[in-house]
Amino acid sequence: MKPKLYHSLGLMSGTSIDGIDAALIETDGHDHIRVLGFKGMAYTPEFRQKLRAHLGNKRGAADPAVAAFERELTERHADIALNLMRETGINADLIGFHGQTLYHNPAERLTVQIGDGALLARLTRTPVVNDFRSADVRAGGHGAPLVPLYHRALLAGIKKPVLILNIGGVSNITWVNGDGDDDILACDVGPGNALIDDWVLRHTGHPYDKDGLLAAAGTVDMDAVNRTLAIDFFKTAPPKSLDRDNFRRYVPENLDAADGAATLTMITARAVAAALPFLPQVPAAIYVAGGGRHNITLMRWIGDVTGLDVRSVDELGWSGDGLEAEAFAWLAVRSVLGLPFSLPQTTGTPHPTTGGKRHRPPPIEAARNE
Repeated sequence: MKPKLYHSLGLMSGTSIDGIDAALIETDGHDHIRVLGFKGMAYTPEFRQKLRAHLGNKRGAADPAVAAFERELTERHADIALNLMRETGINADLIGFHGQTLYHNPAERLTVQIGDGALLARLTRTPVVNDFRSADVRAGGHGAPLVPLYHRALLAGIKKPVLILNIGGVSNITWVNGDGDDDILACDVGPGNALIDDWVLRHTGHPYDKDGLLAAAGTVDMDAVNRTLAIDFFKTAPPKSLDRDNFRRYVPENLDAADGAATLTMITARAVAAALPFLPQVPAAIYVAGGGRHNITLMRWIGDVTGLDVRSVDELGWSGDGLEAEAFAWLAVRSVLGLPFSLPQTTGTPHPTTGGKRHRPPPIEAARNE
């Protein structure tokens, strides 16, 4: 008997806080994966600024101000989900709703994502799975990264070992050398786009360093880079994870816009190189996903400091922009099936761990009467 196939829609708003990605896939929650559609929606500068004001809030939606913002955030997610279903002509069976991370500190057994799953189910008339990370953190894991098992599923039939680098607000890696649980290793490796984007916004008013041109025009402060790379995090073996603001205190304050962008870009590149000694075997190439792969200077510098060939995951036939949204669509199905999201080798959880909270839309009559 063949496994059931689901039309699952994933929604991702990452630590780059640039917008929402939505992806619709057909999957059995194992290795049958067919991408049916993708849509991205950038946040307005005003909305992004409101979101920034809540970063670091440990209370999440328990704070009334955050709760009011959460509703607006959820409504935006509902809009893009409905638009993607309308454009593809496919009604999803399920939505995987990552929500927006405000705070992440596994040492405190605390990870905070906002996003009202029940409201999203009501607005889209579709069952929703959210709160993907909490169960892993409660079990003793880091709750991140959660996309590596999806990477492994996509890599079926591809010659290994393979190293995937995702550069969002934070950078993380997935190393895969086979199909077994001992053939995968993953962790956050350091800052990604977050420090660079925040610096560029503060000094130029632009939301990011397009193509890395500002960094390319600057001079790297190697003392600042070496001070940052000397901290314990980079000497710590996986598993390990980060909050987007963990490196805030290492941002140099005495540099001009171009030199600061160059320095932070080099820190991001060197963080990738610092992770390589922890790998059982270093592949010849790194395949890069996420917004960071559009930064030409960052991609070149990663190649320079690692000595590896640096390529976009698009060369594998993947969507570098839609990959994480696809992953949470896939993880939503795994939640329904009770399958693991994480392993000791990916998040440090003591045992393979699943998770997620499920929300069903109310009956149509109940929804009309609200």
